[in-house]
Amino acid sequence: MKYNNIITKQENNAFIITINRENKLNALNIETLQEIKHAVLSVQNNKEIRGIILTGKGNKAFAAGADIAEFKDFNDEQGTKMSIDGHSVMNTLENSKIPTIAAVNGFSLGGGNELAMSCHIRIASENAKFGQPEVNLGLPPGYGGTQRLVQLIGKGRALELLITADIINAQQALEYGLITKIVPIENLLEYCKELINKITEKSPSAVAKVIECVNKHFESTQSGFETENKEFGNSFGTSDFIEGTNAFNEKRKPKF
Repeated sequence: MKYNNIITKQENNAFIITINRENKLNALNIETLQEIKHAVLSVQNNKEIRGIILTGKGNKAFAAGADIAEFKDFNDEQGTKMSIDGHSVMNTLENSKIPTIAAVNGFSLGGGNELAMSCHIRIASENAKFGQPEVNLGLPPGYGGTQRLVQLIGKGRALELLITADIINAQQALEYGLITKIVPIENLLEYCKELINKITEKSPSAVAKVIECVNKHFESTQSGFETENKEFGNSFGTSDFIEGTNAFNEKRKPKF
């Protein structure tokens, strides 16, 4: 299938998905997310593929958030649907029976960071930056960030990042447990492919079962995901949302 916003290719046992919106820092519009979902699902029964690598075009950004211009005029119903559809994409990555690896090559912010956190493994380049700045827009994260960030780095650190909108560098992300390895950007994809080669030596059915079992551990957070869907949608049209998105477009600090 031909995609408008991503590039896909198979290299031996690796399937590489590259977000191809470099001029927008690989911001995630709705179409891009659906293309990622389609691409991941398309290889689930391909026995040659033993790992999926997700990365961004260029050296500046993995994905620098959602495409704000696309949703700034949404109402609450549209916002809720956007969140539900986004969760479906993230769940597809998380529940893939083929291991998914985020090769984070720069900014990983907002929806972009939620995308990275949905992958089973995160490897980052030295210039990577991570954060959930949604509160600057008068919104909570809408694609699972309030749940997966807690799962990965713990409640205290997650809450601090979520409510301050602080951005952390790769070294901090490694110390927090958000990523597992930092490599030079020129070696990033090669390292991820080597990781897939290592996985290829293992039983594919056992690997799939491990992923399923680990994911089962977190099923108790389902109500948290549902609350996030609801509250993300409820934020649309509020005075805070209007001020936050206007401030973003006007390149100024919001006044809440």
